[in-house]
Amino acid sequence: MTEANISANKAKTAKHNASPFGMPNYEMPKFDLSKTEMPEAFREMAEKGVTQAKDIYEKIQASAEEATDLLKSAYTTAANDTTDYNRKILEIARTNAHAAFDYASELLGVKSPSEFIELSTAHARKQFEAMTAQTKELTELAQKVTTEIAAKTWRHGDTKESRKVT
Repeated sequence: MTEANISANKAKTAKHNASPFGMPNYEMPKFDLSKTEMPEAFREMAEKGVTQAKDIYEKIQASAEEATDLLKSAYTTAANDTTDYNRKILEIARTNAHAAFDYASELLGVKSPSEFIELSTAHARKQFEAMTAQTKELTELAQKVTTEIAAKTWRHGDTKESRKVT
């Protein structure tokens, strides 16, 4: 090789400076793109891409915030209604416990087997009617919770179609 080619090859290779510990420190060449001319079509395409990316990001962010608000609302509704449901169960348990104690105290006053059967039959009928009413109340309360949560979800689904990302 000629000397001109060797010196040109050395100029093309990256410079390295030795560190105080003897290991070379390679530096990347620095490019100043602000002084570089870009074709106008490329610049317009890049700006259009950035604008579209920003729009899409804003839509995604709005959708995420809306979904978060929906979840908060659904969980709040579920928590409140679950509390109401649990209160109703405790009320039913208290009512049934009082009925059992009343029945036990009435049994202490029984004097004959026929009176025992009559009291037991009346108590069983009364408890069956109470259980039917209690089950109906709990079912209605559970349906209310489900309907409220579903209604909030469906409302969200209706607006979802109008916000599709294109």
